[in-house]
Amino acid sequence: MADDNYGSDNTNDPTIDFGDEFGVVRFGSDDDSGPALSFGGNETEQLPHWTEPATGEIPRFMKQDTEAARRPATEIDDETDVWSAYNEPSTGVRRPPVDLTGGSRRFETTTPPPVQRPRREGRIVIGTDPTGETRRPAAPRDASGAQTRPAQVTRAGRPAQGGRPGGGRPAQGGRPGGGRPGATGSISRSPVGGRDLPTATAVGASMLAVFIGALLLSPAAVMVIVLVAIGLASFEFFTQITQAGYRPISIIGIVGCVAAPAVAYWKGDSAIPLVLMFAFVATSLVFVSGDSVDSGPVPNTAATMIALLWIGLLGSYAGLILRWSTLGDAFAHRGTDTLFIIVAGVVANDIAAYFVGTAIGRQPLREWISPKKSVEGVIGGTIGTFVIVVLVGMQSTTWNSFGSWILLALVISVMAPLGDLTESMFKRNLDIKDFGTLLSGHGGALDRFDSMLFVLPAVYYLGMVITPWA
Repeated sequence: MADDNYGSDNTNDPTIDFGDEFGVVRFGSDDDSGPALSFGGNETEQLPHWTEPATGEIPRFMKQDTEAARRPATEIDDETDVWSAYNEPSTGVRRPPVDLTGGSRRFETTTPPPVQRPRREGRIVIGTDPTGETRRPAAPRDASGAQTRPAQVTRAGRPAQGGRPGGGRPAQGGRPGGGRPGATGSISRSPVGGRDLPTATAVGASMLAVFIGALLLSPAAVMVIVLVAIGLASFEFFTQITQAGYRPISIIGIVGCVAAPAVAYWKGDSAIPLVLMFAFVATSLVFVSGDSVDSGPVPNTAATMIALLWIGLLGSYAGLILRWSTLGDAFAHRGTDTLFIIVAGVVANDIAAYFVGTAIGRQPLREWISPKKSVEGVIGGTIGTFVIVVLVGMQSTTWNSFGSWILLALVISVMAPLGDLTESMFKRNLDIKDFGTLLSGHGGALDRFDSMLFVLPAVYYLGMVITPWA
């Protein structure tokens, strides 16, 4: 081992001979007179030992490179000048390319011409219309001039994500065993000028005459009219929502809507939750007995229950108000007088809001729901309600104080527009103009009594709190 490491002549010689590549490397400090490293047989001088002081001289290879930089480019030897690919900033001499591969290929310093790539099809360019919307033919319009849009198809019974405010509607929901696609609908705009006033006036006068006749006859006769109106309103609702693509349990919904005010008039408010509970259980049972979730139990149960709450529950307060007149001879006119004031106030609110809004309406109340309903119309309806409630209240023995008239008119003025907006919102979501056409000039029964449904419970609890007849 000693011979291999230190040579064969002297085992204590601290040097290693690496051959022609690096020369002899000396270890220790026995003899530092010679160079520590050698670069073979090239023409460079030996480097000094690291312990020697610096001389400040430029190494020979750097001298050669500096001298080569000052010579013309044609006299430079490519094999000795390894920096020939760079230009000297001070002299401006352009050096030839360097062969880094050892072969004949060299890196060129000239800039290659730009590559002409073909235009890729389908690239979006600003200022163009890649979808072709501007060249797309206009959608067909119906007889009223409104554009029709195709129905959105989605999984059975599940509402599609429509672009309209409030979402879309389901396409193929249904009862177990089948379904029908959603109907294509459009919102038809009524002509400028609104209702057919002569027809609407004649129909309204006829309904008012029938109502007053029932009031003079008995509370039970008025209750029959209430049940007929609620039954027609619920039938219109389920008809329209079925055509829109939902599959509610219509028979359960209609029966529940009629039963709620009937039991309220018969047994009082404690019977109303029982009707709603039975209706919900029966609806759930129908969907539980279905074959799969494709029957749409969530949206279709919701569609059934919204009718029970909106029409059945709110309408049942008409039965509770009329029940006041059945509690004894001393209360014979309490329920009928209250219901008559409600009807008079709601009708006055609707008529005054219509005429004022048509004449001077400028600020939309809720434009996305109903562009024709204006803030000015609401103010006009409020004024008309106060006037009529005070005039009718002066003839009543039940609501017989100015304070009670003001509170009653205020409740009607707030709740009647809210009920009207709610029904208009539902119609907007279903893409229909009216829920029915039974009452010429008024639409359907639900279109006529939508405001009344919100006013009834509010006036009932107002009467229970202030008891104006006490």
